[in-house]
Amino acid sequence: MGPAMTTYNSFINTYGSAPRKASANRIAAGAHDASTYSAPRASRRLRRSVIGLAWTGGGLGALSMAGAAALYGILQGESMLVRNRIPKAPDTEGGSYRESTWVAEGVRGRRHAPLRVAILGDSTAAGYGVQDHSATPGVRLALGISAIANRPVQLTTVAVVGAQSTSLHKQLALLPTSLDLAIIMIGANDITHQVRQHESVHNLRNAVLELTGRGIEVVVGTCPDLGSIPPLAEPLRSVARLLSRRLARAQAAAVAAAGGRTVPLGDLLGPLFSADSTLFGEDRFHPSERGYAAAAQVVLPTALDALGLNRRASFPSGRPDGGTRRRIRPAA
Repeated sequence: MGPAMTTYNSFINTYGSAPRKASANRIAAGAHDASTYSAPRASRRLRRSVIGLAWTGGGLGALSMAGAAALYGILQGESMLVRNRIPKAPDTEGGSYRESTWVAEGVRGRRHAPLRVAILGDSTAAGYGVQDHSATPGVRLALGISAIANRPVQLTTVAVVGAQSTSLHKQLALLPTSLDLAIIMIGANDITHQVRQHESVHNLRNAVLELTGRGIEVVVGTCPDLGSIPPLAEPLRSVARLLSRRLARAQAAAVAAAGGRTVPLGDLLGPLFSADSTLFGEDRFHPSERGYAAAAQVVLPTALDALGLNRRASFPSGRPDGGTRRRIRPAA
């Protein structure tokens, strides 16, 4: 990712400096990956990265060495403020595996075998923060697919709150042997935890290759725009946006080469989230129910195409839940 990557280092403090246990309320699915943080090391990396920006421009414009020193001080101070503005996502215990079957209202093909869909990734895929499991992106997508396909959808959720691309192989191991579609949302935590871009992309590419090699269609929602997060101020906001866009572009190229499809979440949702703070949840970092609905809405057309349904349209009735009454049947 280059020197600009560590410019965002102090933003890791969003999640605190040490792992701690907390209740699992407001967690729809998944478990948080705790991490540790070294403030002196972060400060050194931040300083080195800003100096690197002075030499390379880093996408932020040319900087003199004096300007780099000033920017370093501003970023360091702003990062400390961000640490206090955004609460740490609570840890959860146990696994993240969940299976359920969803049928949209009015679907007549209930006797048909269900389409088998899995959702992998991080807190966006898991739907962190929602009170009702049916409001998670995975369930909204399952209902949208069910409405168009006129058949049930069996949803397997293995997404983990706090997950990085390095954990995708663990999530793959939890999947059933037979699937029609896998949806992956990953990348934000790779930015905040300084996973090198080439490593992040390599991890995602390997996951997509494994899935497509099994004959499973794959749709990846690429890294969201972290520059839209309300607590961030300039110049940290521009650095966050730069790193997010760089990773998203690299993810898109790797996924396409591996036989998958991508949805540019940052490009499609970044302007919406920047303009409407209600799309964020109480912590002003993770999406609200409305934010998750927006994410599901932009992913659905590509998911339908991947399944051969060829219905590039928004949700029926213009609603992210397909305008349906939800019904769940626990999987055996």
